[in-house]
Amino acid sequence: MVIIMIQIRPVSDLRNKFPEIENIVVKEGQPVYLTKNGYGSMVVLSLEKYAELTGDIEFKLDEADKEADLTGIRYTHDEVFSRVRARIDAGR
Repeated sequence: MVIIMIQIRPVSDLRNKFPEIENIVVKEGQPVYLTKNGYGSMVVLSLEKYAELTGDIEFKLDEADKEADLTGIRYTHDEVFSRVRARIDAGR
């Protein structure tokens, strides 16, 4: 059994211990959570992990852009989110 420790570091470690942070993020594939003045500030991820998280979103946005180029149909914010909510509710 492998135990993975969540890496929480001060933001100064990004500058002072970059190789160590890079090893955790790139080689171990784990995110590093950075704090500033004791509060969460940002998360450092490898490009691969970021792509895993956002790949489907980027694909869907590209599809939406292509569809928008082909049609003059436009939806309001409320229309879009009502449809999304209905799909989510239908899946329950």
